[in-house]
Amino acid sequence: MPSTVPGAVLLALLIGLPTVAGAALLVARPARGATAAGVTTAAATLAVAVAAAVTRPASEVALLAGVRAGFAVDGLSAVLVVLVAAVLLAALVVAAAEPDLRTGRFHGLMLIFAGAMLATVTATTLPVLLMAWEVMGAMSWALIGYRLDDRAGTRAGTVAFLTTRAADLGLYIAAGAVLAGGAGTMALADLPGLDGGWLHLAVAGVVLAALGKSAQLPFSFWLSGAMHGPSPTSALLHSATMVAAGGYLLLRTAPALDVAGWAAPLVAWVGVTTALVLGLVAAVQDDLKQLLAASTCSQIGFIVLAAGAAATQAGALQTVAHAAVKSLLFLVAGLWLATLGSHSLTGGLRGAARRHRVLGAAFSVGAFALAGLPPFGLWVGKDAVLAATPAISPVLYVTGLVAGWTAAFYAGRALWLVWRPAAGPVTGSRPSRLPRPAVATTVVLAVAAAAAGLLALGPAPLRPQPAPQTWELAVSAVLAGIGVLVARRYAERVPAPGLLMRWLDLEELAQRGLARPVLVLAGALARVDDHGLARVPAGAARATARLATLVTAHGERGVDRAVAGIADGARALGRAARRPQTGQLHQYYAQASVGFALLAALAVLVLVVR
Repeated sequence: MPSTVPGAVLLALLIGLPTVAGAALLVARPARGATAAGVTTAAATLAVAVAAAVTRPASEVALLAGVRAGFAVDGLSAVLVVLVAAVLLAALVVAAAEPDLRTGRFHGLMLIFAGAMLATVTATTLPVLLMAWEVMGAMSWALIGYRLDDRAGTRAGTVAFLTTRAADLGLYIAAGAVLAGGAGTMALADLPGLDGGWLHLAVAGVVLAALGKSAQLPFSFWLSGAMHGPSPTSALLHSATMVAAGGYLLLRTAPALDVAGWAAPLVAWVGVTTALVLGLVAAVQDDLKQLLAASTCSQIGFIVLAAGAAATQAGALQTVAHAAVKSLLFLVAGLWLATLGSHSLTGGLRGAARRHRVLGAAFSVGAFALAGLPPFGLWVGKDAVLAATPAISPVLYVTGLVAGWTAAFYAGRALWLVWRPAAGPVTGSRPSRLPRPAVATTVVLAVAAAAAGLLALGPAPLRPQPAPQTWELAVSAVLAGIGVLVARRYAERVPAPGLLMRWLDLEELAQRGLARPVLVLAGALARVDDHGLARVPAGAARATARLATLVTAHGERGVDRAVAGIADGARALGRAARRPQTGQLHQYYAQASVGFALLAALAVLVLVVR
């Protein structure tokens, strides 16, 4: 991969600017100026992202022996870097409407989160992807549980972190398989070239991590709890960052999914099933943020379907359109919550669009786009994805159409309810004033949501292949229109099965099917450890202590006695050796004579024996 100094600097600015500024705000936590600093940094990041999308920088540096850390902006990631930076800026501008979000902690967490996402979408090697993936997960936990006095929010953040963290183990499995399979550089582009079982193991790990991060079945439940976080966090997390990261990873690794054989059809069916089932969940929700959360799972399902159908351009178009629409809807919902104090579509939010006309108009544009009505972006994006499915299975295409109709129904239901007159008297004398920058931001996002479909006529990387036929666009448009009209009639009479209201009880099933068995196994292993394995070192320690006592009591005494005996013997020999030393010459001669006589006798004895 080519590397240039300007390219390396641009990439460093793209990732480092929000990350470093966010860390500074998080540590310093200034009493004033956090909002201005955060918004300014986000605006600068957007400028750098646009420059990177135009110049397409690429850079690699040595990370470990034989392993590179690579970053690049190409046709697919160019779309995402601009998208992430733009939604970050919009979210921070609207966050200024909520006093408890004008803090260094909030803006610091949001900037670091966005920096991690920018590193994720530009990473070309697994090690740096893993690092960014982990930081993104940690920041999502901190942002969902941002309000520390909200126990439900902190619990939801923990559930989201643990659920996605469990699925993230797939990336570690994939990294190990890539390394063991001989792809020493650990580049994502090397995945399709792995041999045999290593390919399947790596692809399985990527699929697991991506489905968990993008809240696809069976991991969807964590996104419901994530609604406890601040609305600007939801707008960023649900539109262009964390949830979109899973779909992006699958689009990035689509060639490997196809080579593996089993992975592409599996991913396609998981995506379309999530689009349909979570669309039904969204259709019965009374809480607007819960409706939007379930619709996020549903719409991301089309991106996952695009990865399984090898429709990368269509998936990118769907990603852009969904980000514009969902960031708009979440930010409007947050502003309504700040002024009206309610999430209930049949309660406090009924007639909300009449009280805030500009927000109502912006929300209407987002709802029409979410419904898939022409000429809005999700209409073209969804049909571009579905155009690639008949080659896999006609049933896949029909299921996608039904999921699209469901989207029209839940979007239309929300739209009609916020425009219907309030059932009772409105609380307060008049609506609270909203910051003009926040309202202006929703207008800009509404324009983006309306125009996103035009990207299908834009640069080649965004032109869907195969392109949807005219009759396909017409059929989906008619179905969307019918869905919105049906929603108008039945908006307040929708059956609300408890199973759908509770998101299919997926969290309870996860606790029963996974968490509880793991806890039981952990308890059993702890008992084995406490009552079995722990006794081995404890017994060895006791035996060692006893041996030391015995050695002290008996061994040392024996050694002392032996040393004393040797010393006594040496002293006795010394005394005996001194006795012949009389100083009289005739005695020395006598001793020498005796010695020579003994030597002569010994020599004679030796000769006789021979």
